[in-house]
Amino acid sequence: QVQLVESGGGLVQPGGSLRLSCAVSGVSLDYRTISWFRQAPGKEREGISCISSSDGSTYYADSVKGRFTISKDDAKNTVYRQMNSLEPEETAGYYCATPKVGGLGDSCLPLTNYELDYWGQGTQVTVSS
Repeated sequence: QVQLVESGGGLVQPGGSLRLSCAVSGVSLDYRTISWFRQAPGKEREGISCISSSDGSTYYADSVKGRFTISKDDAKNTVYRQMNSLEPEETAGYYCATPKVGGLGDSCLPLTNYELDYWGQGTQVTVSS
């Protein structure tokens, strides 16, 4: 059974940084893409980044490009999401997700693909002074 367990959220001051983790079990990251979303209360879900299987190509929404980084540790089967220069309007629940079917060399695009099968439980990020 595929499971995604998230950690690393919390309270951070404006301009601060956080690193989120998404530990994957039940399937190797060589065969699955991981997508990263956020959703604030009353707002639509936003696809912000993703990392492709095997070659680890990464992609970012314009809203986070240059500030957020997604990476993976194949030995730990874990995806990391580094967030820098956080702003109060980025307060939201952050989620990782992966499809049921995948393989080597799969692309994770488009960022707006919300029809994924397995989701982490989400982790809350609050940006406030």
